[in-house]
Amino acid sequence: MEKYKCDVCGWVYDPAVGYADGGIEPGTAFENLPEDFECPLCGVGKDEFSKC
Repeated sequence: MEKYKCDVCGWVYDPAVGYADGGIEPGTAFENLPEDFECPLCGVGKDEFSKC
């Protein structure tokens, strides 16, 4: 599973870690995040993320 970085603020989603504050369990691939997932720092949607 690959990491994805927010193109706006640089926050990185690491699927090995997940995002506990957002209820995302470790091992959740970026592709499997909810469609309404937003960057926890700047609030943009999944379409504003790129593979690292």
